[in-house]
Amino acid sequence: MLYQLHEFNRAFLNPMMQWAETSAKLFSDPVSPLAHTPFSQRIAAGYELLYRLSKEYEKPAFNIDTVEVEGKPVGIIEDVVETKPFCRLIHFKKDLGARQMAALHQPTVLVVAPLSGHHSTLLRETVRALLKEHDVYITDWTDARMVPVEQGPFHLHDYVYYVQDFIRFLDTDVHVISVCQPTVPVLAAISLMASANDPHLPKSMTMMGGPIDARKSPTSVNDLATEKPYSWFENTVIYSVPANYPGFGRKVYPGFLQHAGFVAMNPRRHAQSHWDFYMHLRDGDDASAEEHRKFYDEYNAVLDMPAEFYLETIKVVFQDFNLARGTWEIEGKLVRPQDIKSVALFTIEGELDDISGSGQTEAAQELCSGIPKSRKQHFTVPKAGHYGIFSGRRWREIVCPKIGEFIRSHA
Repeated sequence: MLYQLHEFNRAFLNPMMQWAETSAKLFSDPVSPLAHTPFSQRIAAGYELLYRLSKEYEKPAFNIDTVEVEGKPVGIIEDVVETKPFCRLIHFKKDLGARQMAALHQPTVLVVAPLSGHHSTLLRETVRALLKEHDVYITDWTDARMVPVEQGPFHLHDYVYYVQDFIRFLDTDVHVISVCQPTVPVLAAISLMASANDPHLPKSMTMMGGPIDARKSPTSVNDLATEKPYSWFENTVIYSVPANYPGFGRKVYPGFLQHAGFVAMNPRRHAQSHWDFYMHLRDGDDASAEEHRKFYDEYNAVLDMPAEFYLETIKVVFQDFNLARGTWEIEGKLVRPQDIKSVALFTIEGELDDISGSGQTEAAQELCSGIPKSRKQHFTVPKAGHYGIFSGRRWREIVCPKIGEFIRSHA
């Protein structure tokens, strides 16, 4: 019922949102007489803030059209090379001939994006920086409300199998980078491949800011999952998709609930950010206002997660700690990270990460006891929060170069 109420509220606010958008333009567009009245800039700022607080945010585009390679701009073609019901595999293909690409000797990288509320475009900066020296693919997860019920459920083990299929599709020279939530299913996927002596094992795996062992340095995210019983999540946050979406009737954890949770973690910071946005508009600071728009266009765009995937993640990762305890079985097969021997391992954490606490990702180092120490590496990014390890200045200047060096040394 809550989902239906959310949709009703969205439809109810839509006329006000359109009115606010139009009014903001009337008081800011130079060709409009209202833009030249007293206090027009303040009025326009207020209307735009109202518009952005009430609008529905659609999935953003990656907008990666060019990248600089060896000092020259190269066009990028966004190519969907594999499509599954709940995910697309996107290749950021450089607009070069096969001979030119071969001459670059760029390692193939599979970036496994989180399925935790935001779209894969959250990793736009991750992809953009990697593209300079790598041939990059990314998992683009589908909003569950857009997947018809006839396509069946999507479990946590389906995520594991998707990762395996994509690795096999890219063949043996791939390097896997997982950011946040997927560190757990990615480690499971590669562990099962190693146990089965799969010939398509990747060359390396980089784990960034993920809850491999959520018992270590628990954060507020971990506390929420442990304070509430599994039945609470099952009965409180799972809803059916309304009739106005292709996934009508599918059980999901709605994106708007996840977004509310994101905001509730730092309500004062978001309130201050919106106030600053109003002040930037009022004072004519267009550059700062545009930065705010870009951030919240991404941050406010959320997707629904399949209920079975979400609930199993809560139980397996945050309540029972099955991977860390060595008790995780996927359809009768025990997940054994110690069976991985040939895949190099790089774990990365942010010193100030308030989502995946210190030591949670580094736990993979001990679990992967079969990998020689010479093929393992760990790095804690100084003064970096969760998002700082895969976007922003520290990512571009510190983390990405280290990943590139690690991949080249194990290519």
